[in-house]
Amino acid sequence: MNAHRVAVVGAGTMGHGIAYAAALAGCEVVLTDSWSDALPRALQRIGELLAAGVKRGKISDGERAGVERRLHTAVELEPAVRAADVVIEAIVEDLAVKQRLFAELERTAPPGALLASNTSSLSVGAIAAGVRAPERVVGMHFFNPVHAMKLVEIVTHERAAPLAVDRAVAFARQLGKEPIVVQDSPGFASSRLGVTLGLEAMRMLEQGVASAEDIDKAMELGYNHPMGPLKLTDLVGLDVRLAIADYLYRTLEEPQFEPPKILRDKVARGELGKKAGKGFYTWSE
Repeated sequence: MNAHRVAVVGAGTMGHGIAYAAALAGCEVVLTDSWSDALPRALQRIGELLAAGVKRGKISDGERAGVERRLHTAVELEPAVRAADVVIEAIVEDLAVKQRLFAELERTAPPGALLASNTSSLSVGAIAAGVRAPERVVGMHFFNPVHAMKLVEIVTHERAAPLAVDRAVAFARQLGKEPIVVQDSPGFASSRLGVTLGLEAMRMLEQGVASAEDIDKAMELGYNHPMGPLKLTDLVGLDVRLAIADYLYRTLEEPQFEPPKILRDKVARGELGKKAGKGFYTWSE
C-alpha cells in the first residue's frame, strides 16, 4: 500500500530534499522545523530544484505545479504529523535529541504511522528505545542530494516489526529509490565504507601523497566513482563527517575511523565544505 500523507521533521539539507522527493512522487507532504527561519529557506531551495528540473527537462510544468500544491509547511509538530502515514525525522545527529523527538512523535502521530529516522550512523535501536512501541521505528537513510541519489538504506533493529521494514522498503520504491536492508550496526553499510575511504583520502592529503584534486581523480577515473571522497566530504560537510567518524571511532574502537588532524583543524577553522565556501576545495556561489 502506498503512503499518501508524509511528514518530514527537520527542514535542513536532508529534510527539504526528502520532502521534495515525496511531493514529486505524489504524496501530500508537511514539512516542519523548530527553527523559524528553516521553513522559508527550505521552500526557496525546493523552488530552485523545481526550476532547475523544468529547465533541464527532467520534470514538466505540471509536475512542478503538483509539487507546489502538495507541499505544505507547519511551525508546530502536532499539526504536521497528526494525519501522516509516514513520519521521517531529519534533525541533528544527537541521540538524546532524537529520542525526545520520537517519544513526542509517538504521542502526536497516528498509531499506525511508520516512524523513520534519517540518521546516517546512530543506532536506530537506541533511538527507538525511547518509545513504547519500538517495533514501528526503522531507519531510512537517504543520501545527499536526495533528488539525485537512488540509494536508501532501510535500517532494521532487534525490535523492529517485519511489517515496518516492508513498509519502509515499499515507501522508498514509491519515491523511485533503490532500498537496501541493513542491520543496526554502527555506521550501517554506507557510512562505514564511505567514512573509511574519506578519512584515508584525508590522511593521504595530510601526508602529501597527492593533491586533493588528484586523489579524487584516482577514485573517479580508476574506480568509476561519480565523485571523489574529498569533494564528497565538502558536499556532506566536514563537521558532519567529523561527528560520524568520532562516533564510529568511539563505538567500534578501530583505528581506521580515528579522524585525522587535517579534518579536526579544518572544522576548528570553520572550513566546513561547500556550505561555508571552503573545505578541501574553495567553493563560490
